[in-house]
Amino acid sequence: MKFLLVLAVVLVAFWVWRNNRSQDVDRGQAPAPRKPLPPVAMVACLQCGAHLPENEAIKGPRGAYCCAEHRALHERQDT
Repeated sequence: MKFLLVLAVVLVAFWVWRNNRSQDVDRGQAPAPRKPLPPVAMVACLQCGAHLPENEAIKGPRGAYCCAEHRALHERQDT
């Protein structure tokens, strides 16, 4: 008897889920596919060689660095 009750509850839940899902699709509420982001140029840090996006790099007179410490270290070494 308990088995039939559990089976009935599962079937009702499945039926409700399926009806709600079909109504969303009928209304056009399916999630729209996201457009991929445009590619970003990668640069290497002149001090350690780590690659990072160009827009996150710290610009120096000699090139790009991953952090302000590496920019200062590299500029001190060259003087």
